[in-house]
Amino acid sequence: MDARAWSGASLSTDGSSVSSGLVAALSSAADAEPVLLRVRREGHLFHAGDGFSAIYTVHSGSFKVVTTDGCGIEQIVDFSMLGELFGCDGIGTGRHHCTATALEDSCVTVLPFSSLEALARRSVAKQRQLLAALSLEIVRKNGMLVLLGSMTADRRLATFLVNLSQRFRQQGYSPTDFILRMTREEIGSYLGLNLETVSRSFSRFEQRGLLNVEGKHVQILQYEMLRSEAASL
Repeated sequence: MDARAWSGASLSTDGSSVSSGLVAALSSAADAEPVLLRVRREGHLFHAGDGFSAIYTVHSGSFKVVTTDGCGIEQIVDFSMLGELFGCDGIGTGRHHCTATALEDSCVTVLPFSSLEALARRSVAKQRQLLAALSLEIVRKNGMLVLLGSMTADRRLATFLVNLSQRFRQQGYSPTDFILRMTREEIGSYLGLNLETVSRSFSRFEQRGLLNVEGKHVQILQYEMLRSEAASL
């Protein structure tokens, strides 16, 4: 694990966030500050095949989660951002099936799964909170399947950008002016598109006045039109 532990660090939690609620509940039950892990850009939090012992919430920064098929072909299956829960892929088998890599210098809160299970056994309310957090993770991942169904390339990119916008808004950042931490090639891997197709879709959106793009800096100029593009058949 390419990470460094921080203990006793301050952690601000959002009461509206299910994952933050778990952090607060676990911290209170253990009568201790949550443990944070710092992961440098391009460092790995866990690898496919590693033993599973905890799930994580993003305290700062962002991660890509990658799976590899039997032929050695990699695909990004998730981008995890501030406050989001990830690392649940190892719950069933006791081993991670994916690799999580930091897109920038990042920090995660460690939620030991054995402690979460013990907390859930002691409190029905906390059990529901844990199940709700895991359910939200499943729903978010299932959105990927819809995205790769019958959508055109432009609709996939529009949906991705609208989703990012909504997540930035929830984090308290501008929903229409942000920096992409992932490359276009990584976006393509996530959306099931090649790099050239992603670049052409960005160019079409710029030509139509929906976006202004300078490198990784994206400004959404026509949010409602972009959302309509994402919802189009």
